[in-house]
Amino acid sequence: MSPRKKLLVPVSRRRMAKAGDDLFPFNLLPVECQLHVLSFLSEVDKCNSALVCSSWSCLVRSGKLWRVADFSRRGVIHLGQEGLLVSNREFERWKAWVHHYTHHLISRGASLLTLKASFDLGDQCNKWGELLSDLLENVHCRDLSQLDLNWTFTLLEPLDLRVGSNSHHDSITKIKMDQVTNFQVLLGKLSHSCPRITKMRLHFDWSETSVSLLTHFQHLRVLELKYFWVFKGVSPSILQTLTKSLPNLKSLTLHILVPLRNLGISYTLESMSLEFLDVSPSRGLVFSSLNLPALRELRAKKIVRGITLDRRTRLRIQSRWPCLYQVLREGTPRLQALNNERLLPGWREQSYRELSSILQQSCYCLQHLDSWLW
Repeated sequence: MSPRKKLLVPVSRRRMAKAGDDLFPFNLLPVECQLHVLSFLSEVDKCNSALVCSSWSCLVRSGKLWRVADFSRRGVIHLGQEGLLVSNREFERWKAWVHHYTHHLISRGASLLTLKASFDLGDQCNKWGELLSDLLENVHCRDLSQLDLNWTFTLLEPLDLRVGSNSHHDSITKIKMDQVTNFQVLLGKLSHSCPRITKMRLHFDWSETSVSLLTHFQHLRVLELKYFWVFKGVSPSILQTLTKSLPNLKSLTLHILVPLRNLGISYTLESMSLEFLDVSPSRGLVFSSLNLPALRELRAKKIVRGITLDRRTRLRIQSRWPCLYQVLREGTPRLQALNNERLLPGWREQSYRELSSILQQSCYCLQHLDSWLW
């Protein structure tokens, strides 16, 4: 090979390399476009991409790339039985990851849109409430739009196999009170730091304080409230106050378990904006009146709880309740679907066989529930 050809080889290679760069000139894209592309990576891949070059390392440090804080992931620690049985060692590893993950989000200046967590806020040892408060105070969360919070249970906490003492009930009551107190503190901080939340899914204790705090989230559009404790009832006036106080609410899912001592209570719902209502996860929830002019879909299910009542007691309770059909006719002028079944245009004027079948599955009145087993 001639000296001239030897000089041409590296030149051609340089040209090929430059041509390869021109095919995908990522660094020439606007920064917002680069961030958008990297946003599709998983959190692990984002961290790995920081090792590619210095410019990518700078991009990965942008708070706009860290929009989700997800503490509810089970796959962080590889468990033998899907996280059902957790050793103390595995829990300590997971707890170390939680603190490291929190520090990571804070150090990146995360600009959160979504927060998902499952922590027992009554845990006085690990103080998960303080950890979440520290996160909210040190990241950008003004634009947080989605909250998914289970504040009654720590995801990977080991089972407590200690035998209960005589004061077991008292200790449970104290734990529940601590959980509620810390939840209300956290909810207050969220209402101050993240007033623009539009979607919320959490357990709820239905106390006046918690309802008052929840009504501060005036941008809420989607709300799912799960029951907090089987012995905790829900006051009809409290439920009505909540729905009236959220002017932008479009979708509401309720998990309400009416205690046996409150059997016979009926509820009123009022909302000018609500379009979707799902009370099928509830047990014993009966409506006496609805004022939902925008409602388009309702899901309701009558769940047998295994309670045996004599006929006299049952008739005395059921005589207080109107038929769901009558309640819907009077309070939901735009209703189009009931239990995933589209209603016929004239359903208000006259019932029909399919509608009667649906009511048989969802109504507690005398006509649709004639059984000694509830």
